[in-house]
Amino acid sequence: MALKQDDKIITFENYYDVMLAHIVRTKLEDNGIPCFIADENTLTANPLYNQAVGGIKLKIFERDLERCRAILAAEGDMHELDHVELDEETNDVVICPFCASTNVGPTDRSKFESVITSILPFINSKAWHCFNCQQDFE
Repeated sequence: MALKQDDKIITFENYYDVMLAHIVRTKLEDNGIPCFIADENTLTANPLYNQAVGGIKLKIFERDLERCRAILAAEGDMHELDHVELDEETNDVVICPFCASTNVGPTDRSKFESVITSILPFINSKAWHCFNCQQDFE
């Protein structure tokens, strides 16, 4: 399809998980829809900008909007995979410091660690696990 001078590029969806954005981009490209991801490098370099930038953006041509919606509707809601965990103390999104993913969750602590952190509350009691890169962090 030839590009026209008035083809408008729009943001189709925003993601907080880099991997999910690439999965959706690949699905659209496999169906012949040209698209690209914006702000990935900014957020990978500094994940703390995720909220300020508004996540990773999947860009498409406006003329492909309905086709994109139809393709993703057939796949089901993939945003279920794009969840975020909030740190209860700071109310900020928890982001993996190793791969910038938001696909994280609390780690399973041993009973001993749970008892120690309940007795000595000044010890950091919240640890996280990244399901993308399999790293643990605080």
